[in-house]
Amino acid sequence: MTAAEACAALWRAGWYRFAHALRSANHGIRPAGGDVSLIVVHSISLPPGEFGGDHVQALFTNRLDWDAHPYFRQIRGLEVSAHFYVRRDGALWQFVSGDDRAWHAGASCFQGRDNCNDYSVGIELEGLEGGRFEDAQYETLATLCTALAQRYPITHVAGHEHIAPGRKHDPGPGFDWGRLRRATGWPATRFPDAAATPPLA
Repeated sequence: MTAAEACAALWRAGWYRFAHALRSANHGIRPAGGDVSLIVVHSISLPPGEFGGDHVQALFTNRLDWDAHPYFRQIRGLEVSAHFYVRRDGALWQFVSGDDRAWHAGASCFQGRDNCNDYSVGIELEGLEGGRFEDAQYETLATLCTALAQRYPITHVAGHEHIAPGRKHDPGPGFDWGRLRRATGWPATRFPDAAATPPLA
């Protein structure tokens, strides 16, 4: 099987074969002529620190019951999305085609280039900002990163904290960048400096 055939087997119009597809209306068209060169890793849990349930899926598809929990009132009316969401057990969901622009980064800049949403793929990990993540999540994330690099000219992976410093702090010190680097086999130059820093003990 050629590289092109392998890629075609994994992707259809930017939708990944091994993800549960749940389409979000919160997306747009990428700028003409732009490349998709950056993967942005986030963390999310709704309510914060609580795992399980379908609140994240509901948020990304504009179905969240704002009155279901006191915290939700703080984000009432928020319209956001990520391309992918990795549950604690490693299950993978996709909300926006990788060919399209998801609304995950907000005001952001990477290596002097603004508006990271224009040229990145956003991956949310179910977890608490600064907390640890599960083995199954690293496995799914590494496999997904490798698959993304087969379809798009990925050159870097960064956390939300690296593209919006001071404003965002996820995934935080509990995320093991070195582990992701080793799992993908990619050079350290693709990752934040945090790849050389061990996670929280």
